[in-house]
Amino acid sequence: MTEDTYDVIVIGAGPVGQTIADRCRAADLSVAVVERELVGGECSYWGCVPSKALLRPVLALADARRVDGAREAVTGVLDSAGVFTRRDRYVSNWDDSGQAAGVTATGAALIRGHGRLDGRRRVSVTGPEGHVVSLVARHAVVVSSGSGAAIPDIPGLDEVRPWTNRQATDSSEVPRRLAIVGGGGVAVEMATAWQGLGSAVTLLVRSRILAGMEPFVADEVERGLNEAGVDVRTGVNVRGLRRGGTHGIVAELDDGTTVDVDEVMFATGRTPLTGDMGLETVGLTPGTWLDTDDTLTVTAVTGDWLYAAGDANHRALLTHQGKYQARIAAAVIAARARSVPIDAGAWSTFSATADTLAVPQVFFTDPEAGSVGMTERAARAAGHQVSVVDVEIGDVVMGAKLYADGYRGRARMVVDDSRGTPLGVTMVGPGVGEMLHAATVAVVGEVPIDRLWHAVPCFPTVSELWLRLLEAYRDRS
Repeated sequence: MTEDTYDVIVIGAGPVGQTIADRCRAADLSVAVVERELVGGECSYWGCVPSKALLRPVLALADARRVDGAREAVTGVLDSAGVFTRRDRYVSNWDDSGQAAGVTATGAALIRGHGRLDGRRRVSVTGPEGHVVSLVARHAVVVSSGSGAAIPDIPGLDEVRPWTNRQATDSSEVPRRLAIVGGGGVAVEMATAWQGLGSAVTLLVRSRILAGMEPFVADEVERGLNEAGVDVRTGVNVRGLRRGGTHGIVAELDDGTTVDVDEVMFATGRTPLTGDMGLETVGLTPGTWLDTDDTLTVTAVTGDWLYAAGDANHRALLTHQGKYQARIAAAVIAARARSVPIDAGAWSTFSATADTLAVPQVFFTDPEAGSVGMTERAARAAGHQVSVVDVEIGDVVMGAKLYADGYRGRARMVVDDSRGTPLGVTMVGPGVGEMLHAATVAVVGEVPIDRLWHAVPCFPTVSELWLRLLEAYRDRS
């Protein structure tokens, strides 16, 4: 067994691990990055990138059909083969050599194999051929191992072999009938994509879709799914699965009904990939999320050497938040390595405050849904005295009317009345995702409403929505 020493060891080479490695190398720290699958991780090959590559043709076609003169030019259906070829291009045909070269170009060492903690500041890596390498970290070990699909224990799973997000994003065959179990972002996006590609999709939701967002988002997105042909069934649970006929699958629901499909996908949450990572060697429980403070330091391990960033810490299961955490963690590691005092106050360089106060998210459904910060319910539960203003985008924003004939969408701003600053913004409608960052800046910057009056939106853009929200706040009764 060989043993090598580095300043920082990163377990997981997805977007989060790559960002940590890059920032630590920029701080002149030596770095080893350990990866057991593809460099680039879930996001690059089975998550964000392939799902959006599949969704964009569906949404582009929907946009064209919303404009008089353009809709008449739209004939036929999507070319699924062309869509899959586009997807394959964006995932580099599941070849990670380009991203691997990007890691080593920073000067980091890329070690392929299964990394496990092996005590304080130690990592053992079992390579593809069984060779074991022992790594020692001078300053930090970062767990950025991501998460995997969580599938409930339902009778018939072994027989049916259901899809997860991986099969839903790497399949190149369009199932005639597809059931999707779940109501979160992955479920509604994949329902949008596969219905657009030609599947007859049934969406099975335990409560309501996108339950963490403002209630009106669920109403609009569900209406859009129904209009596209998705059979949305809320308030149901799958109690069993079985094979029916030659190739079909029967999903048995708790209301006594059944659904006959060719494939079934579960999008029912995520689970940490920490079950075989040696957590027990540092006093942690295998298979659990790793709790951290705002410096991304694991709180249950003493010595300020173990960090967790990205999905592994369960703070915000979004790639952009994971990369944000990676930037914070790298700054903290570099500062501690040089004995620089850490100021972890709100919005400091060393504090991942946005994970609780200003998480932006976009779901690429038809219509799109986006939000940042607190919902009305969350703000009131936190004790804020708030005003809530709503705007029907297509009624009052000329840019939206020009964007799509009969534009249908809604926006809400939640304002802290005691400070006169926005706490949260939620939007649903075609193309709203591209407006979300303006809302993020306003929430993170705690920009007073009085000041936002002087941020003049261009006419006639959909961004004029901001003016209408401010007017609605001014005119509230």
